[in-house]
Amino acid sequence: MRAEILSCGTELLLGHITDTNATYLAQSLAALGIDLYFVSQVGDNQGRIVETLQRAWTRSDLIIMTGGLGPTEDDLARESISALLGEKMQVDPVLEADLRAMFGKLSITMPERNIKQATLIPSARSLSNPVGTAPGWWVEKDGHIIIAMPGVPREMYRMWEQEAIPRLSPYTGGLIFTRILRVSGLGESAVEERLGELIHHTNPTAATYAKNDAVDVRVTAKAPTREEAEMLVAEMEEQIRRIFVHHIFGVDRETLQSVVGKLLKERGQTLAVMESLTGGLLASTITDVAGSSAYFVGGLVSYSTEMKAQMGVPRELLEQHGAVSEQTARAMAQAVRKLLGADYGVGLTGVAGPDQQEGKPVGTVYIAIEGPTGVVTGKGPGWRASRDDQKRLSVQATLNLLRRYLEGTIKES
Repeated sequence: MRAEILSCGTELLLGHITDTNATYLAQSLAALGIDLYFVSQVGDNQGRIVETLQRAWTRSDLIIMTGGLGPTEDDLARESISALLGEKMQVDPVLEADLRAMFGKLSITMPERNIKQATLIPSARSLSNPVGTAPGWWVEKDGHIIIAMPGVPREMYRMWEQEAIPRLSPYTGGLIFTRILRVSGLGESAVEERLGELIHHTNPTAATYAKNDAVDVRVTAKAPTREEAEMLVAEMEEQIRRIFVHHIFGVDRETLQSVVGKLLKERGQTLAVMESLTGGLLASTITDVAGSSAYFVGGLVSYSTEMKAQMGVPRELLEQHGAVSEQTARAMAQAVRKLLGADYGVGLTGVAGPDQQEGKPVGTVYIAIEGPTGVVTGKGPGWRASRDDQKRLSVQATLNLLRRYLEGTIKES
C-alpha cells in the first residue's frame, strides 16, 4: 500500500507551527509496514487543496489528511474531498445530535457554523472524536482510501490510533499489534545501538523514537490473529527488556510521573519536593497525574539561597558548599521531608544558565532523595542547553532517580 500525507493549514506555510503530525504519522506508517512516498503541505485554499488531492489520487492508495476540519470558513478539508470525488456533503442526523449534545454538556449554545462538522458524503464514514468537536472522515472509493483527521495533535493521535489503524488492518496483510517500551537514561542513538540486530527484524519490527520525556522503542507485529501478533511482540519485548533492564520504566502511554505515582500509591507512601532551578516544574509534572493528591504532599520552590536557609537547610552548609552542591541537595531533601512530614523528600538544585553560578557551569544539577531507609543522589543532564530544556531534563532525571529508588534498582549512599 502506497501512502501520502497531506497537511492542511496556512499557518504551516508561514512557519507559525511545526508539522509534528506528519512526523508522527510517518513513524507510525513505517511501523505498520505501509510505504510512505510523499508528504505535502498546503494552505487554506480550496483550489490548491483539490489540486494537491488530485495529484495524490493518481499516485497513492492511501491519502492521510490532517487539519481543515474545524467549523470556520478557512477549514476546507471536507469541501475539498467532496469536490475531488464529485459528491455532495449532507448533514448526518446522528453526527448533528452528537455534536449538539457535546455543546450541551458544556452549557454552550452551538454556533450554527459548527453544523458542517456533522456532514458526510456518500463515500465517507465518520471517525469518532471524543476529545474534540470535529469527527474525522474515512473515505473509500475506486480502490483509494482518504483518512481526514483534525490538526490538533492530541485529537489526531487519538483518532489515528483508536479509529484509523484498526480499520487499516485488512489492507496491511493481517492484524497489527504494537507495544511501546519507554526508555529513560539513554539517548536515542545509544538505544538503537544496544538493540543491535533486532532493529533489522521485519516481523516483528523494532524502531526508536526520541520523545521529550523518553526514548520510545516501538515493537510492531503483523499476524492473522491478535493472539499471534501479541505473541510475536511479547517474544521481542522479552529480548529488549533483557538488554535495557532498569532503563525501561513503562509501556505505551505511561510516563515517569505516572509510574512513580503508582509505586507510591501501592505502598501507601507520600512525597514532598524542594526544588530550585526547575522553579516549580517538578511539582507541576508530578501533579499532572490524576489522583496525585493521594501521595503528593506538596512542594517548595526555594529559588534563593536565603529561602533554602529559611526552609531548614543549614546556613553553615550553604556557606561552605554553596547553593549548588550535592550536600545542599541532600539537605533540601531532608528538610522538606521533615517539614512536610512525607515518607520521601526530594532536593533538586543546579545551574540553568545562561551563566555559571558559584564557579559551576550551566548544566550542573544535583538531585537527592531521602526515604525511610536512606538517601540516593544523582546528577542532571550535565550539558549546556536552553533554560527550558535544562528544567525539563532535570525534572525527568529526578523522576527517573526516584523511580529507581522505589523499585530498588539503585544503591543508597
